[in-house]
Amino acid sequence: MIGLWYVEAGRYNVLPIDSRGTARIADERPQIAVNRQRYTFYPHTQAMPAGAAPRILNRPYSINAEVEIPEGGAEGVLLSMGGNDGGISFYVQGGKLCFVHNYLAIAHYTVKSRRKVTAGRHFLSMEFEPTGPADPKHGKGTPGIARLLVDGKEVGRAEIPVTAPIRLGQGAQMQVGMDAGAPVTPEYKPPFHFTGHIKRVIVDISGEHVEDYEEAMKVILMKQ
Repeated sequence: MIGLWYVEAGRYNVLPIDSRGTARIADERPQIAVNRQRYTFYPHTQAMPAGAAPRILNRPYSINAEVEIPEGGAEGVLLSMGGNDGGISFYVQGGKLCFVHNYLAIAHYTVKSRRKVTAGRHFLSMEFEPTGPADPKHGKGTPGIARLLVDGKEVGRAEIPVTAPIRLGQGAQMQVGMDAGAPVTPEYKPPFHFTGHIKRVIVDISGEHVEDYEEAMKVILMKQ
């Protein structure tokens, strides 16, 4: 039976067998979709598994949420990925814009805006810019600066000395408008649904600075 298995494995190109186990986690996986630099997500949709989500680790990226804040304010998660064993969350709490990177459940690096977000339509953004190389062999992702912006204007920043090197928690999923399951941060209780209105969330991995994409499109259309 064993001999027959190897005969068939050779016939159907199964060999050579890769027996590296967990070392294969960091390998690139084939993707059905074309390579892209910008992803647009909408609320009330299913969570996206890590294998299909934007690859944000060890690179510059931004999260941009187009929202409507009602009179009296709103709070909740705009976008999250991961869980209490590691992940990120971009959220509003106490009227302030917040971002946290949970580094392997070892440390939580948080930045909060200096002032509250006012009522009305806004682009709420988080921009991460690496400041050094990653060291995955020693369990360290790239350090960087996390900046918070409201309508393109900086409202807060903080240094993140280390990030997750390979993945954001076990079975991490990207979610819009909530953080279901074991939360990324103990600062809130799950699912911490966003109580305002989310029109869309754009995750950009091009490395370019955040912008108001809707206004940029209006300018392009006016020039045609």
